[in-house]
Amino acid sequence: MIEAYITNLGKYNEGELCGEYLKLPAAKADIQALLARIGVDGIIYEETFITDYETDIDGLCKHMGEYESVDELNYLAALLEDMDDWEVEKFEAAIMFGEYTSSVKDLINLTQNLDNYEYYSGVHSEEELGIYYVEELNALEIPENLEPYFDYREYGRDIDIEGNGIFAECGYVQNNGDTFIEHYGGRDDLPDEYKIFAYPEPPDKMPIAAQLEMYAKMMTAPAAERLTPTRNER
Repeated sequence: MIEAYITNLGKYNEGELCGEYLKLPAAKADIQALLARIGVDGIIYEETFITDYETDIDGLCKHMGEYESVDELNYLAALLEDMDDWEVEKFEAAIMFGEYTSSVKDLINLTQNLDNYEYYSGVHSEEELGIYYVEELNALEIPENLEPYFDYREYGRDIDIEGNGIFAECGYVQNNGDTFIEHYGGRDDLPDEYKIFAYPEPPDKMPIAAQLEMYAKMMTAPAAERLTPTRNER
């Protein structure tokens, strides 16, 4: 759902771009192996930042910054992964609406408040909105003899003005006025299973099985064409 290009900040400041994409959601062993590959050991090099994002979620990348918590991103990615396709589409529309998008915390809460939005997929104009309200929502009954003269565009325009919605790329979305509930208050509320950021352990302190797993992940080189971040969204 989300891929973040984790970069060694110390080496970046020394003039070397040393980083790799992390696919989220991920496990602790994944981030430990990645950090080992890019030289972040928690001793000489401790800090990282995120140079680039890739995602299938339209509009999501521009709302995530360079110094986001990997753990919070992991939680967000897990929530998105559990969504059905129609929920993902509605989430994209809610992002375009732009009310709760200023932080990863907001985006996490947005995934849990999609019932606050009415979303009509494929509706891209005032006329289509008017037709949708009449034919799909049965909001207005038009006598058959008057139907050829009915102005769906003006009807849709009135609905849009009253509802204060927007025409997003995937459809029409409006806030239905329900109370937005902040289920997630910050990192203190982060469930333990999504806390994955950890520096690589010294090999001599790791169990043999963990050493073998770490070694196997370290030997998995990223694809050559993805070594340099591009700030592009899929």
